[in-house]
Amino acid sequence: MDTIWALILPMAVPVYNIVLMLNFFRGIPRELEEAALIDGANQFQTCFRIYVPCAKPSIATLTLFCFITHWNSYFDGLIFSNFPESYPLASFLYTVVVQRDMSLLSMEQIRELSLVDDRTIRCAQIFIALIPIMLIYPFAQKYFVKGMTVGSVKG
Repeated sequence: MDTIWALILPMAVPVYNIVLMLNFFRGIPRELEEAALIDGANQFQTCFRIYVPCAKPSIATLTLFCFITHWNSYFDGLIFSNFPESYPLASFLYTVVVQRDMSLLSMEQIRELSLVDDRTIRCAQIFIALIPIMLIYPFAQKYFVKGMTVGSVKG
């Protein structure tokens, strides 16, 4: 259970994402905050009722960036995990396909793997690694389109 925190915490708050969010918030007009304060909203209400809804496209984009970064980080699993049984999927696929470490497989699985072409195994690895991203992207796509539309119309 402790190894999951070793995989998540080192890249929990990347500086690149902070810079992107900072520039996004700088692009939001200050008049929105002033109007909310005139209407009687406090700082928390202004944040959660004005700024967070405006920032949905950037939050969706950064969430997708973080998910893809964590999903594809096979090296972190190799460094921080002591037991091969607790490897993330990317680390497991890396050890089996690239390093050809067959200690994680049973004899029957090794026999079946020897019957399959190396190119087929690599294609299967790529497809398995893309499944979660293909499932998440359609839900986040509406925020990308909305963010591009909002960013392109300047008044």
